[in-house]
Amino acid sequence: MKNKIANSIGEVLEGTPDGATVLIGGFGDAGIPSELIYGLIDQGARELTVVNNNAGSDDTGLAALLKAGRVRKIICSFPRQAGSYVFDELYRSGKLELDLVPQGNLAERIRAAGAGIGAFFCPTGFGTQLAGDRETRVINGKSYVLEYPIHGDLALIKAERGDRWGNLTYRKAARNFGPVMAMAAKKTVATVFEVAELGELDPETIVTPGVFVQNVVRIDRATSIKKAA
Repeated sequence: MKNKIANSIGEVLEGTPDGATVLIGGFGDAGIPSELIYGLIDQGARELTVVNNNAGSDDTGLAALLKAGRVRKIICSFPRQAGSYVFDELYRSGKLELDLVPQGNLAERIRAAGAGIGAFFCPTGFGTQLAGDRETRVINGKSYVLEYPIHGDLALIKAERGDRWGNLTYRKAARNFGPVMAMAAKKTVATVFEVAELGELDPETIVTPGVFVQNVVRIDRATSIKKAA
């Protein structure tokens, strides 16, 4: 019987190639898969393109990945916040490329990748520098900009519970980008605080079906809270 529960983070991240596009869940501090980020640092892949809502804070989590010099480009909607000095220094020195995407567009571009949508028109950003040189179109009297999906080679997400088939549930706002990122990546790795027995998760509560998840790693809640702090 299929068992997607892995023994270690190092095991599931082994072989992540240089230049990979990595979708990393989280919104602020909620749902950030810190253990997987540190695992990626230990794994050593470089020249990464990272997709996240923001660009990290202080020098932990996503900011630690940037500080380690592993990221070539970041695609996000909110790169600067209190404590984003790692991103700020790298960007101003020309060591990090930024693709700034409005938050709704970011979520929909990731969702489109998972849904198999080739492109879509969105009004956000029309008439601004964010539209760049992309195609525009007037539909029913309203102006739109053509947006393309964001596909990932790897998605790193944090869930609350999972089973050996990879079915996942989340805790409240920690869900955020996790479900759409899991669908948009070639490989999805999730950490969970609890491994449920097969059939224990109510099918009505499963947010991410196991078909979108390749590996699940159980982590300790107390250790995770300590790292986040």
